[in-house]
Amino acid sequence: MSNLHFTEQNSLCEKLHKVKKQKSNLKFLLLAIFLVALQNSYSQLPPKNKVSKKSDARELIVDFTKEKGSFNRMPLECIGAGRANEGLRADWQQQLAYVKKSCDFKYIRMHGLLSDDMAVYKEDRNGNPEYNFQYIDALYDYLLSIGIKPFVELGFMPSALASGSKTIFWWRGNVTPPKDYNKWGDLMRNLTLHFTQRYGTDEVKSWYFEVWNEPNLDGFWAGTQAEYFKLYTYSVNAIKSVNNEYKVGGPATAGAAWVPEMISFCKENGLPLDFISTHAYGVKQGFLDEFGNSGTVLSKDPMSVSGDVLNSRKQISQSAMPGLELHYTEWSSSYTPADPMHDSYHQAAYILDRLKKVGTAATSMSYWVFTDIFEEAGPRFTPFHGGFGLLNTQGINKPAFYSFKFINKLGNTELVNKDSCSWVCKDAKGNMQILLWDFTNTHPGDSVNNQVYYVRDLPAKSKGKVKVAVSNVPEGDYVLELYKVGYRTNDTYTTYLDMGKPNQLTRQQVEQIKKLNDGSPVSKEIVKVKAGITFTKEMDLRENDVYLLNLVKL
Repeated sequence: MSNLHFTEQNSLCEKLHKVKKQKSNLKFLLLAIFLVALQNSYSQLPPKNKVSKKSDARELIVDFTKEKGSFNRMPLECIGAGRANEGLRADWQQQLAYVKKSCDFKYIRMHGLLSDDMAVYKEDRNGNPEYNFQYIDALYDYLLSIGIKPFVELGFMPSALASGSKTIFWWRGNVTPPKDYNKWGDLMRNLTLHFTQRYGTDEVKSWYFEVWNEPNLDGFWAGTQAEYFKLYTYSVNAIKSVNNEYKVGGPATAGAAWVPEMISFCKENGLPLDFISTHAYGVKQGFLDEFGNSGTVLSKDPMSVSGDVLNSRKQISQSAMPGLELHYTEWSSSYTPADPMHDSYHQAAYILDRLKKVGTAATSMSYWVFTDIFEEAGPRFTPFHGGFGLLNTQGINKPAFYSFKFINKLGNTELVNKDSCSWVCKDAKGNMQILLWDFTNTHPGDSVNNQVYYVRDLPAKSKGKVKVAVSNVPEGDYVLELYKVGYRTNDTYTTYLDMGKPNQLTRQQVEQIKKLNDGSPVSKEIVKVKAGITFTKEMDLRENDVYLLNLVKL
């Protein structure tokens, strides 16, 4: 009996186990069916709910028919030069003619118009002034002959009129106030009258007269702020006595200084003030270092230089003279002519980055300077020494030169464009130009001076792709010219490094560097644009690359 009962119990347990297993399998089956149905429901959702991977490429998207307005050619209004006497040299004049043809600057500003090497002023034995404008005539005649106007910087002090002997630079520009302000005023009046008689009232009305240079620095002005304002008073009154429509301004300060003070002084004393001028550089320390001995460090502030300009415009707009023109009559990445960044491919993108950020805040931005024929520290002994110039002493194009040449190639109508590092323009013939760049500040920071960092071979890292897309381009056949500046492309300094940095260049070496960096298109192709089809172009982009796309209709 007991065995039979045990057997019956086993049989019953097996049946219960089988039933439980069947129920478990059924649950699993139902769960599987539910998961499959859920997966199918997700797979059938509309495509818009799918998450797509964002492209890493920088995109520049433009509509050819959407115009922003006239392109602001402010960057080409003015260019700097070292000193007036250098302008009497044949090589200086040849380089200026080349830069004028390539970049079309409208004005040029320089130091030393009244310094002793221009032989403008002396006094006879009785202390009576004697004027001589022959050297100025030779210089200004040449400038006007090639279509560039003088932005007249009134300085420095002729030694016969100076109150002291303090000078600046190798060529000894006297920086002391006049010993007799009436005689200074007479010099200003006679100089202005001479300009009027030689070039005509209408021509001189288009010029600018800027009183002195950087009077807030002891190196450039041995007097006080009050003495500078006195100098301005005598200057503006003398010039306006010849013609009240001639444009006079200042204070031509370093570091964007004295702007509110200048306006307040003129307003309170009833003096004319036609424009504000001041200066800015993009390094962190000091203002005056013509020999580059102290070392410079490129500022990491993305708004260096540009921020100064915007602030100056704000100061003017909040002043008693809110409509004044604003001229930055000197600017660059560095204030010393011994800074190798000036020679580097980084400089090209830096220039464009700063100019774009300024927008319409300035009337002009005079890049300092067009040529390394520049002798503040005396004649230089090597072909690439960190000079300010767009061209080196031998007339070799630096990367910086192409920034302005490319701007000059842009058409007069700017298109709407949300990309912050580009301009897109078109001209009356239906051609389109796209100037785009990457500026990446690769400087390691305070631990390394520019004079150590930028003399190296500095390969550029990839920034991925940049894609240009322009809709509604008129149908037709075009030639697409692609120009470029960047590491080892129109990068003259790196070519010079490859030569072993010779202290002197032979004629053959000069020609070789010029040939390898002549700004020719890196590519040229025929493009067929069809109605309704967006024009596109994709390029590799590296740190501090600059591209110009020129789409020319056939």
